[in-house]
Amino acid sequence: MGFTNPGISWRELERRLSDRPWEGRSDEGRRTKHVGGKPAAAQGEQPEPPDQQRPAAATVPYAELHAHSNFSFLDGASSPAELVDEAVRLGLDALALTDHNGFYGVVRFAEAAAEAGLPTVFGAELTLDAHGIDELTLDAYGIDELTLDAYGIDELTLDVPCADVHVVDAPTAAGTPRRRARNGRRAPRVRPERTGCADPIGSHVVVLARSPDGYASLGELISTAQMAGRKHAPRLSTGEFLEAAAAHRDEWAILTGHRKGAVAAALMAEGPHGGPRAAAAQLDRLVEAAGRRNVFVELWDHGHPLDSERNDALAELAVRAGAEPVCTNGVHYATPAGRRLATAVAAVRARRSLDDLDGWLPPAATAHLRSGAEQERRFARCPGVGAADLSLVAPNLPPYPCPDGHDEMSYLRRLASAGALERYGAPEAERVPGAWAQIRHELDLIDRLGFAGYFLVVSDIVQFCRRSDIYCQGRGSASNSAVCYSLGITNVDSVALGLLFERFLSPERNGPPDIDIDIESGRREEVIQYVYERYGRAHTAQVANVISYRQRSAVRDMARGLGYTTGQSDAWAKALDRYGSLSELTASGNSPASAAQPQSRDWRDAAPEPPPDRHGIPADVLELAAALEHAPRHLGIHSGGMVICDRPVTHVCPTEWASMADRSVLQWDKDDCAAVGLVKFDLLG
Repeated sequence: MGFTNPGISWRELERRLSDRPWEGRSDEGRRTKHVGGKPAAAQGEQPEPPDQQRPAAATVPYAELHAHSNFSFLDGASSPAELVDEAVRLGLDALALTDHNGFYGVVRFAEAAAEAGLPTVFGAELTLDAHGIDELTLDAYGIDELTLDAYGIDELTLDVPCADVHVVDAPTAAGTPRRRARNGRRAPRVRPERTGCADPIGSHVVVLARSPDGYASLGELISTAQMAGRKHAPRLSTGEFLEAAAAHRDEWAILTGHRKGAVAAALMAEGPHGGPRAAAAQLDRLVEAAGRRNVFVELWDHGHPLDSERNDALAELAVRAGAEPVCTNGVHYATPAGRRLATAVAAVRARRSLDDLDGWLPPAATAHLRSGAEQERRFARCPGVGAADLSLVAPNLPPYPCPDGHDEMSYLRRLASAGALERYGAPEAERVPGAWAQIRHELDLIDRLGFAGYFLVVSDIVQFCRRSDIYCQGRGSASNSAVCYSLGITNVDSVALGLLFERFLSPERNGPPDIDIDIESGRREEVIQYVYERYGRAHTAQVANVISYRQRSAVRDMARGLGYTTGQSDAWAKALDRYGSLSELTASGNSPASAAQPQSRDWRDAAPEPPPDRHGIPADVLELAAALEHAPRHLGIHSGGMVICDRPVTHVCPTEWASMADRSVLQWDKDDCAAVGLVKFDLLG
């Protein structure tokens, strides 16, 4: 602030910075338009509203390459579709989605972007060294230069429970203990999960896929990290990442990250092991592994007093290392108005109230999408990265192992004919008139549509159940198929009952048929594990179930985030109908809160709160809960959906461990899998 402040009130300045719509009234102290020497308002005219809409077409080319959606799970406030809508409004050239440690939201992001005509980039922000520092990382960084400060972990952070770092001290192959950082000092073991910590442990790096091969290799790296760790806590060291970056040169664009990136953290660290020299060492190792043209040094401006000085230093480091500087904004919400919800979900993630978390929260609503013109005022023109499309990664089923002399279709005809002989008798003496003609018709259509492998896989699962004396039964529209009846998948004679096969499979239907198999619930796990063993865990995974906020869970979490007691939050949640909607409640006039977007009023305001609704729920809780309703909360596991691919499934979508033992699960739900073309088998209880 200075002597050239605009002639508007603090209220109006806050409204503009928060991106809230103009309310049609002149604030005290704001200059009004004068007509004929008198204020416009005095002549009965409405004051001219400020220009709220930014140009639809960008005058400055710009692509946002670092953005989080609410599929970062309690670290983003906007859905992928909301980010796309705002990017289109701002006229961005492209938008990258970089959720934490996964591709959770890329399908919905790709669908929304395709509809809007917005080029997309797929990537992820990876967490490194959350489980500690391994030997490979020590070798990559050098023991003399490895300190806690170089990872951006200072003494204040060490005082926070679960935010300590340690060196893994398991014996090496030679039987000698691994080296330890900071003169042999071994810090307490770390809690690697991102939940329950004000500032989660680990350094961050942003990786963008340049091509379908880059997408596949990045998905494989994410899956390796997820499967090496545990649920919510992937395990990936800096050394392992540098090896992967070297192995996949020119497939990835690697961004150094923001505050928790190794380069920026080393630059801002105090002491003999911090500063430009330490940051240059971090950047040099990344450039050496990935190559100069694949490393981009991130610059960002969130209005912090040191942003300009830090960006100048980072840009100088980039030039000296031969890497390109690139400006991003570390987006966590589409518009400034989303900051309040973003801080509330951050409190839920940290399991603290907003008051307790205040010292860790950003001071202003700056982590939103910006136009090229806005970024140009802060940065020089920066390079972009190419766009991508998910249609390039859709897989097929793996080839079914057929006996010599058979392909999939001929083998299916052989199995179906053998079953038909048992079910219907010989063709010249069929027990049900027209049965063999119907089977030939169905087989011809299956051959034309290319679904022979699908029927063979389902038949194989059913035969395993028969051999293992496990009750199973195909159901649904598969009962309309004489081929399914002949293969023993169903026990309904569709020919005798005159059922319509085209209800199950026809050329007009998109995608493979849907055959649900009901399995004896006490032994269903045996069948699921058989599928893993038969086709390999690398090619098989269960489908996820995205657990979204309902009105009760939204009220409960927002109440806790705002500092209300557990008893209060539970009581308010239980007062609501289990299957109702907060949007209906707010729309009915029971609360002054708006369900569309939370207002930007800070929780620290001294102004009186609006009255509670008829359930006694405070308006601020209901307002935030309404905005949070239907947002993803975490991943669950589908009741029985399994995906089988002809290539490693991690090349299409990363996998991770489920809470249940020996269950690996995709990061997508059934609708996402269907949109991309993954074939799903339902093994239900």
